[in-house]
Amino acid sequence: MDIYQRLPPEAVQIVLVLFLSFLIGLEREERKAAGGPYSFGGVRTFPLIGLIGYSAALISGPQMLPLAIGFLVVAGFLLVSYWHKISTAETAGVTTEMSGLATFLVGALVCYGHLWIATTLGVASLLLLDLKAALEKLAVRIAPNEILTFAKFLFLSGVILPILPNKEFSQFHINPFKTWLVVVAISAISYASYVLQKVTKGQGGVVLAALLGGAYSSTVTTVVMARRAKLERRPHLFAGGILIACGVMYVRLVILLALFNRQLMLLLYIPFLVLAGLAVGAGWLWSRRADKNTQEVKREFEPKNPLDLVTAFLFAGLFLVMLVATQLAITYLGRTGVNTLAAIMGVSDVDPFIMGLTQAAGTLTPLKVAAAAVAIAASSNNVVKGIYAYSLADRKTGVQSLVFLAALAAMGLIPLFWLG
Repeated sequence: MDIYQRLPPEAVQIVLVLFLSFLIGLEREERKAAGGPYSFGGVRTFPLIGLIGYSAALISGPQMLPLAIGFLVVAGFLLVSYWHKISTAETAGVTTEMSGLATFLVGALVCYGHLWIATTLGVASLLLLDLKAALEKLAVRIAPNEILTFAKFLFLSGVILPILPNKEFSQFHINPFKTWLVVVAISAISYASYVLQKVTKGQGGVVLAALLGGAYSSTVTTVVMARRAKLERRPHLFAGGILIACGVMYVRLVILLALFNRQLMLLLYIPFLVLAGLAVGAGWLWSRRADKNTQEVKREFEPKNPLDLVTAFLFAGLFLVMLVATQLAITYLGRTGVNTLAAIMGVSDVDPFIMGLTQAAGTLTPLKVAAAAVAIAASSNNVVKGIYAYSLADRKTGVQSLVFLAALAAMGLIPLFWLG
């Protein structure tokens, strides 16, 4: 530490420039040694480019003109290099030349004191260069429609969200920004599960599908697994998988509550995480029990794109309806009305109702009333999923799933004893 303090600041900066540019040059040197008729620069050239960038910035001071001239001179040499490359080879990339320009900027940024940005730029350049093969394989694996899917997510979160007003309207305290923030959060969790399912396609089995599907949508996963169970005749495996997916639902709810109402989450996270652990653990153990049919079951479920814009606007509309309905229920029907509404909403998607409660809890709705309603809605939803499984699966799988989910629903109501 004493040596560092005694060194002049410029010495530390020059060492950092040399270090970062040398790493980039070393990677290019290794790439050049691997083959190819011509490649620009290596362990000497790139440190020199970094030092030129540092020196140009030092000479420029607050004036940008000398720095810009230095940048253009280096870019000119790199252009000549690229021209030579394309004239001597059938195919030629421009990655090395671009990394040379990045190295120049690293030197300039260090001179101006932006050490963190310079280090980040240098490390990012090094990673992009070194991970060429992995990134190219990833590009091949990503279908064009997946890029569109990600673009939709960016549109939901980066375009629509920032322009919405963050203030409340009407006596129902409707906040457009928070409403769309809920849509983005739900979409983000579902999209993360969707991506993981795509990445692990063809890997793992029913248990992995249940874990990822529960984060995506436990109801959809239950329906898909129940229909598949009717064909596979593996009751222990699929009944256990359905229980796992419904257990993951409680983890999903804890995350959403933590994002939008920490006080409400603090009332429920312990019982919900315990329920999740019991359901996932019991489901995994049950899935390992032997079935008469021992043939391996491969994953076939392909999740739908969770970022459909029509679905997003529909969810926002349902969220607003549930927010208004919950406030009306607590105003005119009291706790009984909210609990009844929670039980009814369990028949469909519980996310809009529960997210509506996160906005009202602690202000228009007492926290304990809202927490009890969340627990009731989740339990009601589990009962409905048990009925789905009983109706769609073979008899053994259906009965086992209905019993498991009814038991999980009953345990999910235990928090009502201290929330009453």
